[in-house]
Formats: sequence, C-alpha cells, structure tokens
Amino acid sequence: MLALRLARGTHPLVLVRRLLVAAASAGVGFLLLCTLAYASTHPAYSTASVLRLLWCFVPLAATVQFAVAVARTDPSTRPRPGLSAVGLGPIRLGVLAAVSTAVSCTLGSMVALLVFLYLRGDLTGLPFDGAAGLLGAGAPLPMAATLVLLTVVPVAAAAASAMALRTRPLQAAVPEDGTQDIVPDEQIPAPAAPPTGLPWGVALTAAGLAVEAYASRDGAGRAFPLPGIPDATPTWVLAGWSLTAIGLATAGPGLTHLCGQLLQAVRPGAVRLLAGRVLMDEARRIGRPLGVVCAVLSAAIAAIALYGTGPRHFGPLTALGAVLVLGCTTATLLTSALEAKQARAHLVQTLLRLGAPASALRAATALRVGVLLVVFAPITWAIAELAALPLTG
Repeated sequence: MLALRLARGTHPLVLVRRLLVAAASAGVGFLLLCTLAYASTHPAYSTASVLRLLWCFVPLAATVQFAVAVARTDPSTRPRPGLSAVGLGPIRLGVLAAVSTAVSCTLGSMVALLVFLYLRGDLTGLPFDGAAGLLGAGAPLPMAATLVLLTVVPVAAAAASAMALRTRPLQAAVPEDGTQDIVPDEQIPAPAAPPTGLPWGVALTAAGLAVEAYASRDGAGRAFPLPGIPDATPTWVLAGWSLTAIGLATAGPGLTHLCGQLLQAVRPGAVRLLAGRVLMDEARRIGRPLGVVCAVLSAAIAAIALYGTGPRHFGPLTALGAVLVLGCTTATLLTSALEAKQARAHLVQTLLRLGAPASALRAATALRVGVLLVVFAPITWAIAELAALPLTG
C-alpha cells in the first residue's frame, strides 16, 4: 500500500521509467509464453524447446538489470537522514523498492498474457493472421507452467532490486527538479579505490571468444554461420557469448577507471583533472552497464557481418528479443548515468558556489563522454571482428 501511495505522488519521469520496466517485462513474458507454446505443440523437439528457453534468459537478464537501475534512481527508495526513526531503514527501503519493482513487472506480465491470448484467438475465438503456427493456436497451455513463467520476471527483478538497494550508503536526496533536501559536506571527496576486476574480465572475454570460435565450426572444420532462428543456434555459441558479455561487464569498471587516469595524464588542467577524478569515482557505477552495452553492440556488429549481404532469416520473436536486449541495455546505461549525476549533484553545487564557470563543468562532461568513446569503441569493434572471424572464415 505504501508503494502504491508513493507511486501516485511521484514525478512523471519516474513513472515513465517504471512504465518502461513494465513494457520490457511484457516483452520477456511474451517470449516465455511463445516458448511454452512451442514446447506444447512440438513435444518431440524437447532440445529445441530448452534452447529457446535459454535464449529467453538473455532479454530476461537485460530486463532485470534495467529494473535494478530504475529502482536505484527512484527518489522514494533513496535513503535519507531521519527515515530510520519512522521505521524506513535500509532494509525496509529495500523491501519497498522490491515491491515497487514487482508491481511494475507484474503489470507487464499481465499485459503479455492478454496480448498472447488475444493473438492466439483464446479471447476472440479466431487467431490472428499468421499466429497459428508461431503461438501454437489451438493447443492447450498448462496453467501451472504459464503462471510460473509469468512470475519469473517479477520475482527475479524484485529480488535483484532488494539486494542492490539493501546496502546502498546514505546520500543526499536529489529530487527530479535538481534541488536538494539536505546540504551535504562541502569537502570534495577523494577518488574511489580502483576496481580490481579488469584481469578477470579480460580472461572471461578471451574464454568466451574461444568458446564461440570452437562452437562455430562443425566436424569438417567449415565455418558454422549463426542462424536467424534461436532453435538452430548451437548451445555453446550462446555460452560463449554469455562469457564474453560477463567478461566485458567485469572489465567495464576497470576500463572506466583507466579512462579517468588517461584524462589526468601529462600535466592536466582544472577541467581535465575534474573530469578524470569524477570518472574514476563513477567507474563502478557506470562501468558495468557500459561493458554490457559493448557486448550487445559487438554481437550486433558480428550479426551484421554475417548477414549483411545474404538473405535474412530473422523471425519476429528474434527481432523482439533483439529489441529488448538493445533497448534495456541502453536504457540501463542512461539510467546509471542519471544516478551518477544525482550522486555528484552536491559536488556540482559546491563548485558553482566557489565560482567555477558552468562552461567548465560542461567541458568536463564532454571530456568524459569523449574519452569513453575513444576507449570503448575500438574494443567493441575488435571483439565483434574476433567473434565474427571464425563464422565468416
């Protein structure tokens, strides 16, 4: 009830982000229901059904990541001084964030069920044109399996949000209009300790590329092109791409910290020093979603290299999954950038009170974005080329 009351009085931008979470949950729920329909109409192809279900976990993971990022930027779940006195400590705020996330994802799952039943013709008696084979129209769906699949996204997103917010430190409350509720300490903080996951991220990325290269060739040694339909893709290709994505997400904070060090190299000025220190401080917050975006973009570039000149066999469900993954990862990166902006709002206000020009702050922001593009863009292209090389060779 408290989560619903807070949702009524929240800022419209916060509601838009929650609606985006609900839309992503609806897309994943629809993919899971289509997988269940395929398994019900093709009981002899259990391996293909399991592989389709495994492919659904890619947009599921992207949706959960986006839901956690939205929960972290929700003003109603941000810890503030004095809330513990009224019973809203870190644990209670984590539960509140989990409930809010579960409500949004449950709404999306219900929408997915209604759309799925409507297209199958279960509500109107006549299936949508072309949906008979795709959605298994006419075949009964097991009720228990349907409910279990529809609860996967809400439960996973709620649990991840509660875990992410349970140990979040106390910080200044920054509403959507940019004002502050409390005045923090005006001392500029020192940069955080450098992340330690860069070597592990490089090792996981290399292992993922090796697994993809091994799985992309058949027994005769010929290149095995990635197909456009999920059930024809080898399982090890999915495993290799997953290792690559985990490796880039692990290496992302270290690479971001390295970008901050590059900005401060060779006698930096005030703008470069400020940009580098802020980037080093935000390495853990934006590094992981940036690494995931690089993994998704590298997979997209590899797919374009494979199918750019030949006929495309991508079905509507494959296109839906690709849109979900690209959209959720990009939205997660933007949301994490918004969280970083909220976290350093007190620093910006302190610098402005000390007489720093606003143009210098904008230049520092441009420098941060520029150095991230200079470092991460070649890495993304190189990984995409290495992933596509054995498939096109």
